[in-house]
Amino acid sequence: MFQTFETAGDPTSAPARVAKLREWLAAHDLDGFLVPRADEHQGEYVAARSERLRWLTGFSGSAGVALILKDRAFIFVDGRYQLQVREQVDLGIFTIESLIDNPPASWIRDNLGKGARLGFDPWLHTIGEVQALKKAAEKNGATLVPLDVNPIDEIWADQPEPPSAPVDIHPIEFAGELAKEKLARLAEALSKQGATHCVLTDPSSIAWAFNIRGNDVPHTPLALGFAILAADGKHRLFIDKRKLPRKVQAYLTQLCDLRAPDALAGDLIKLAKSGAKVALDPALAAERLRAIIEENGGTVVSEADPARLPRATKNQAELQGARAAHRRDGAAVAKLLCWLDAQKPGTMDEIKLVTQLEEARRAVGEETQMPLRDVSFDTISGAGPNGAIMHYRVSKATNRRLGDGELFLLDSGAQYQDGTTDITRTVAIGQPTDEMRERFTLVLKGMIGISILRFPVGTRGSEIDVVARMALWKHGLDYAHGTGHGVGSYLAVHEGPQRISRTGAEKFLEGMILSNEPGYYKEGHYGIRIENLILVTAAKPVEGGDLPVHEFETLTLAPIDRRLVRPDLLTHEELVWLNAYHARVLAEIGPMVDGETLKWLEQATAPIS
Repeated sequence: MFQTFETAGDPTSAPARVAKLREWLAAHDLDGFLVPRADEHQGEYVAARSERLRWLTGFSGSAGVALILKDRAFIFVDGRYQLQVREQVDLGIFTIESLIDNPPASWIRDNLGKGARLGFDPWLHTIGEVQALKKAAEKNGATLVPLDVNPIDEIWADQPEPPSAPVDIHPIEFAGELAKEKLARLAEALSKQGATHCVLTDPSSIAWAFNIRGNDVPHTPLALGFAILAADGKHRLFIDKRKLPRKVQAYLTQLCDLRAPDALAGDLIKLAKSGAKVALDPALAAERLRAIIEENGGTVVSEADPARLPRATKNQAELQGARAAHRRDGAAVAKLLCWLDAQKPGTMDEIKLVTQLEEARRAVGEETQMPLRDVSFDTISGAGPNGAIMHYRVSKATNRRLGDGELFLLDSGAQYQDGTTDITRTVAIGQPTDEMRERFTLVLKGMIGISILRFPVGTRGSEIDVVARMALWKHGLDYAHGTGHGVGSYLAVHEGPQRISRTGAEKFLEGMILSNEPGYYKEGHYGIRIENLILVTAAKPVEGGDLPVHEFETLTLAPIDRRLVRPDLLTHEELVWLNAYHARVLAEIGPMVDGETLKWLEQATAPIS
């Protein structure tokens, strides 16, 4: 099984753990400590050893920060987790704050007392974060104190060991470019930035640059480590050699000098003392790296991770793999939805749907000789009111049956060696209400609006996010998450820097893959989200137009529940798109299914008049 269903965290342990942390802080003359949901690499998924926030609070979401003071404790989460945090955290200890509207830096600026000493682990906060925190603390005469040890590690008696999963070579037929060619490109980029070296801290960038994959964190094929790239081509990779089978070690030795992880600080000190100019991404690199370099006479060059844009703009081999992965994934989703339609309301539950979908993906992978490697994230399987929890994770304690007259939201994805998928479908269980159909169609209008958009080259995600929300806004409705995130190639399902959101500042480039997933959530009743992955492509020139334009190619192939669509709310263009999309779904995944599934698919993709 790729997904487990234990209860996420144990809030009953929080009082003792917080008390023990406060004892440690008092013994070290500290008034407080920040506990982010982060590791040294700032990834979405962290190894069990780095789940410090979850251990302390019980909160299992992918973004959050706890602030522990002598007599108060706070947990900061964003809009996705406002319901989840209330279910997982002891509210007798923690006060909930908004990670967006009142983040830790703002809270510290407005509330931390003069003379207070606030500890933090400089490996777990980025350079940019620490700059903001330091400025906020100093405004009130408080001090931000970097610690040499993390107090959670000191008091967590049974903390897991660091991960040591074996590393694989990512084949050239899927990577599309040799690692030595990628590394040469990155070295050239360093020279143009005026840097002699660069520290890659993001394991996704390391995986992409060296054409390797691992299994150190859940659902993303990453090998944790660091790399120092050099403009002169003398690169270093800091990784536990126990992870490297003989063949992989021989392969990597041809590309770089292999170093133990604990050699990173010493190597950086030597480079700094030699006058090196080291590029660090202030949004990704740990504050500790900046301190090591600058305290030893080196120069920090503040530049974005040089692998991020090349990694985001997929080459033809990666795009061919993505299309194949989505056809395969669509066939698995069709099998699941066909099976679901044959069940009586009230006879199946959320966990059963998760396991059934994993089995369908595994079966299709075996049939096509492209095995399912993992799910790309914990499946969101939300029946009725659970669907209104945007990032709901079903557990044995919360597992709910799919009841008659309810909506069921299924957000899932898969990791195949040729591509990463992410798809959400909301379906009716029994007869939906008029309100459900209306709001589903408003969400669908937003998803179609993005799908059919043509936009000037150089457009950013912030400039099109409104397209997905317009129909909802006209009815006084909205959703508290971004419209789309970037997606990797057999890498992270949430990949930057591209995104469709109010804050999406990166220009879209050909080859970028994004999600397109507007939604609507009625707390305590139901949730609606419809998600396809889309690819930025060059559009044919517009006759008489003055600008080169881009458009999106839809990658995801699976039916959208026709029972929830109100055709009278769709424009002619929207209805034409939906019927054409369903015809394409049938044409591309129909040959991959048979029997009852094919019959069901033909009905599910029939034109709507």
